[in-house]
Amino acid sequence: MPELSVSADVDAPAEQVWAALTDWGRQGEWMLGTTVRATVGQGRQVGDEMEAFSGIGRVGFLDRMRITRWDPPHVCEVLHYGRVVRGPGTFTVRERGSGSTVIWWEQLQLPLGRLGRWGWPLVRPAARWGLQRSLHRFARWARDYSG
Repeated sequence: MPELSVSADVDAPAEQVWAALTDWGRQGEWMLGTTVRATVGQGRQVGDEMEAFSGIGRVGFLDRMRITRWDPPHVCEVLHYGRVVRGPGTFTVRERGSGSTVIWWEQLQLPLGRLGRWGWPLVRPAARWGLQRSLHRFARWARDYSG
């Protein structure tokens, strides 16, 4: 299964970064073309579920996920189980002096069988760019986050 991993340094303590990162309803303020909402529970414990719609206007896809590990303020693991995005993903927050480093990791089960596997080398740079751009936007946004 292909993997993607990006990271960014944030000039804020781990607790503030964690609070910003797991403010699911506000992820659209920093994540490109995505809105997120909790659908089971509040998105604050193992078993809670969320949906993320990624796209432009009405054209896009729904990413469904379930929290499989919740270790604040350091690790949130999810299992994506939607039609397009499937597989594990993790947000990790590491303390770095007075700041933090956020690592966003995804392991993807590609859709469309062989076509998905063949197309991955073409799609991967754009997917990585989008994740990295979103995480850099997050770093600026989280620095001033107050909840």
